[in-house]
Amino acid sequence: MAYALITGASRGIGLAIATELARQKFDLLLVARSETLLREAASQLASEHGIKTDFLALDLAATGAAQHVLAWCQQKGYAIQMLVNNAGYGLSGPFEKHPLAEHTDMMAVNMTVLVELTYLFLPVLRQQPKAYILNIGSSAAYQAVPGLSLYSASKAFVLQFSRGLHQELKRSAVSVTCVCPGSTDTNFVDRAQIGEKGRKAAAKVNMTPQEVARQAVEATLAGQAEVVTGLLNKAGKFMAWLLPKGLVEKTAGSIYE
Repeated sequence: MAYALITGASRGIGLAIATELARQKFDLLLVARSETLLREAASQLASEHGIKTDFLALDLAATGAAQHVLAWCQQKGYAIQMLVNNAGYGLSGPFEKHPLAEHTDMMAVNMTVLVELTYLFLPVLRQQPKAYILNIGSSAAYQAVPGLSLYSASKAFVLQFSRGLHQELKRSAVSVTCVCPGSTDTNFVDRAQIGEKGRKAAAKVNMTPQEVARQAVEATLAGQAEVVTGLLNKAGKFMAWLLPKGLVEKTAGSIYE
């Protein structure tokens, strides 16, 4: 079997997706920044599930990162059946709180590298009898979120890009799925520097990475275009559509004040 390539695979949802795919006997290529965590994950998954694994330690915000991933796969002779664009993070607080370079790095990881990897690996995926692209969005994609303005905008981009590409490729062997989790028990709140109010709100509705991963992999293999994980998040999506945008945005933003 060809490999599943997963970005942001050293922890959180990415590692949980890797574990779920390993259970289904996918061979795995893991990409993230931490070589130590990747080495541990690759070794453990190979040992527990009897699959092949390899890893690449790489900062996806770096210039040329996507080309580096493709060149690594070509050099190793890895055929890719599934591309999981999971890597991403947020920055909370007022837009002007963070230096511009931090914003552009986040945009690079959340959007630019996702597009580049999709573009570069699409010809490779087309060579498979059946292939998959799984993009991780967010429930924040469905409304503007003051205090997470750029993050929610980046995830709206991921969602719309994924839905469009799903339609473009619907007559091909490649399916595209966007999975939009809500609050999940990962280190997102630490990386995003979420305040105490936001942490408490998240803790009340957190899903486990394992449950998000289960739903994500199930939806991907079924060829679904879009999935929001969890009943509360599905309800939130509906309310964001139903209620006036100003009210939705004020409510969402109050969590991150």
